[in-house]
Amino acid sequence: MYWFRSMLLMRRFEEKAGQLYGQQKIRGFCHLYIGQEACASGAVSALTKDDKWITAYRDHGHPLALGTSARAVMAELYGKSTGTTKGKGGSMHIFDKSVNFIGGHGIVGGQIPLGAGIAFAEKYKGTKNLCMCYMGDGAVRQGAFHEALNMAMTWQLPVIFVIENNGYAMGTSVRRTSNVVELYQLGSAYNMPSEPVDAMNVEAVHRAVAKAAERARNGEGPTLLEFRTYRYRGHSMSDPAKYRTKEEVEEYKKQDPIEQVRATILAKGFATEEDLEKIDEEIKAEVLDAVDFAEKSPYPDPSEIYTDVYLQADYPFIKE
Repeated sequence: MYWFRSMLLMRRFEEKAGQLYGQQKIRGFCHLYIGQEACASGAVSALTKDDKWITAYRDHGHPLALGTSARAVMAELYGKSTGTTKGKGGSMHIFDKSVNFIGGHGIVGGQIPLGAGIAFAEKYKGTKNLCMCYMGDGAVRQGAFHEALNMAMTWQLPVIFVIENNGYAMGTSVRRTSNVVELYQLGSAYNMPSEPVDAMNVEAVHRAVAKAAERARNGEGPTLLEFRTYRYRGHSMSDPAKYRTKEEVEEYKKQDPIEQVRATILAKGFATEEDLEKIDEEIKAEVLDAVDFAEKSPYPDPSEIYTDVYLQADYPFIKE
């Protein structure tokens, strides 16, 4: 039931975000998570609230799964002062320290060594916490990916590297960009335990992450997981996704992670169809409330451009 509610919140939030983007209520870049919800929801249920999370710029779903309010995320998309980062980060840079979400990052692959560094800090401090470090399939072409994997294995860091492989990176299929198309095999160069995961199935995600987490907490080092998933929309809102067929998209929708959970809930008698419809209505109302909150929230004061940049409170900005 957690998975159903969690993934449905992500789905309804992203559907509304896409609609608002079309109305120019949300500006700049916007990368939706529709279809990939199990990647976040299945991992959250396998870890603890003290574990750390970091990802790329397709980052609305992760904080929602971790418990960040829909209001705060929506306000951030609007660029309002009540957003997760006071309206300064926008769609691609959601951060929420209260749920240990160390942000969405705009540089492709840039978050991978940061994730290893966060894991290093946990090991250094002697905690049993780990870092979940997400990336897209396009990011594995970056040198930072290989450097981070090498260092993580050398130091046996408690990090789970996750490739959210939705097949097309920014618009080019994996098969056209790599001789290695089974991306989890890239970890073998560093003797890193690695495996593919059917990430359209939230239960498979949960089991894989729980297994990797146990290794990390036991001091056995990192794991590389290839989450085989699919995004129903383009890379970003500006991408018409003409590089794939409508038939392919429809075929993947038959594996929809939310519908799989719905079917299990009904088959096991955990809830009725009416119960699930009620949850859907509650979530739709929560998303509409988030929109109303964002609409009514103020924009940041122009003076905010000088805050949260340097630790030094009286940094001598040249303002003329």
